[in-house]
Amino acid sequence: MRVLFVCLGNICRSPTAEAVLRAKAGRDWSIDSAGTGDWHIGKPPYGPAIEAGAARGYDLSPLRARQFNTDDFTVFELILAMDRQNLADIETLRPPGAATPARLLLDHAPALGRQEVPDPYFTGDFEEALDLIEAACSELVHAHSS
Repeated sequence: MRVLFVCLGNICRSPTAEAVLRAKAGRDWSIDSAGTGDWHIGKPPYGPAIEAGAARGYDLSPLRARQFNTDDFTVFELILAMDRQNLADIETLRPPGAATPARLLLDHAPALGRQEVPDPYFTGDFEEALDLIEAACSELVHAHSS
């Protein structure tokens, strides 16, 4: 399974999801993350995101931000956005004929009663973001393991 997580800057939510899914999924999964914006290209995740992840055993430190691009529609089998705005931004870049599904990450955890992972860069609540991401990634692995 080839999965791409997408948020705005690729320094908080999507690299966190990448690290979480890497820890939960098997070796046959290919996992990456990207941002719809270009502000942080080449930079490591935001310090508080690295710290929150490390407290739960996830290593975000080697990850580097990159920008989402149209090639991602052919490289990945599933594109998961953290919120509706990023999902809309992804869809504006969809090339004609590209069939790769793009969905919200939390579509994989409907029991949470949430659609979006709030951006901890703005809310400061990295624990909440991690809780939501962990739950959705567990469900994602469960749904695609057979």
